[in-house]
Amino acid sequence: MTHLVLFDTALGAVGLAWGERGIVAVRLPAATPEATRASLIAHHPEALDGAPPPAIRAVIDGIVALTRGERIDLSAAPLDRDGLADFQARVTDVTLAIPPGETLTYGEVARRIGEPGAAQAVGRALGANPWPIIVPCHRVLAASGKTGGFSAPGGVTTKLKLLSIERARTSPAPTLFDGDPAFGLSARPSR
Repeated sequence: MTHLVLFDTALGAVGLAWGERGIVAVRLPAATPEATRASLIAHHPEALDGAPPPAIRAVIDGIVALTRGERIDLSAAPLDRDGLADFQARVTDVTLAIPPGETLTYGEVARRIGEPGAAQAVGRALGANPWPIIVPCHRVLAASGKTGGFSAPGGVTTKLKLLSIERARTSPAPTLFDGDPAFGLSARPSR
């Protein structure tokens, strides 16, 4: 049985659906909470409203905290990976390991999964990511510091908002204040 819940975050109402094997989907805020719920129902018509069990509640609390700017690691969230192709599973694993405030490029993800030259395929895999914010596809940028796409409601604007909340650098060039704790910034590690 699949259940769903909507919950308030600093971005708006986020939707989450889960089953016996873990989280099956996350939906970032649409124009209205009803639209967010409708998006979940469209992909999981069997889902019923339900009270989240403790493991799911912990993920919800983590998402809420992350959208408030806390550095929360959601990489241990129970994800239902049933049906995930090998390539997408490898992209998911690398993306899950990107900490808040840091970014990789699509090409860097491709190299880390042993598929150099597969940056566009990485982008397609992330565009199909059923768990945005948990699997932080917003932390993956195009080459040369360009933002790249984002398939969640709000598109690139939402991606930039998430990166801003996390105080992530979106360009490869260091700024004058990188590494200065007075500004709450840390230098981006070289890759």
